[in-house]
Amino acid sequence: MTEVLTAAGLLTGSTFMLLAALGVVRLPDLLTRLHATTKAATLGVSLIMLSVAVHFAETAVVARALGIILFLMLTAPVAAHIIGRAGYFVGARLWDGTVKDELRPHYDPLTHRLRSGREEDDEPPAAPPHRD
Repeated sequence: MTEVLTAAGLLTGSTFMLLAALGVVRLPDLLTRLHATTKAATLGVSLIMLSVAVHFAETAVVARALGIILFLMLTAPVAAHIIGRAGYFVGARLWDGTVKDELRPHYDPLTHRLRSGREEDDEPPAAPPHRD
């Protein structure tokens, strides 16, 4: 039974990795490529690592595989966000089918300042009331 689970996990994970590679080649712009790659590769590597854990069924191997999955789940979205943000700031061209650019009104390409929209509030937040 473990051989079947291992084979299914490896094949499914490899399929997701193949889809990630196809996404890099076929999708039109940086942000959509990054989206496909991050999602598919994270799921693919996670399934492959789970297959490794099921196949070896040793505590040390299972702990390492789960550690790799946890590390990947925590770092891949952050890395993709930073890469996408850097690509936007250097002027990577967006796909024509991009419906809405929500960052454009908040980003000044001349000064490279990104406003949150809260800069209009000139008053500092009120201090909490003092209790005696």
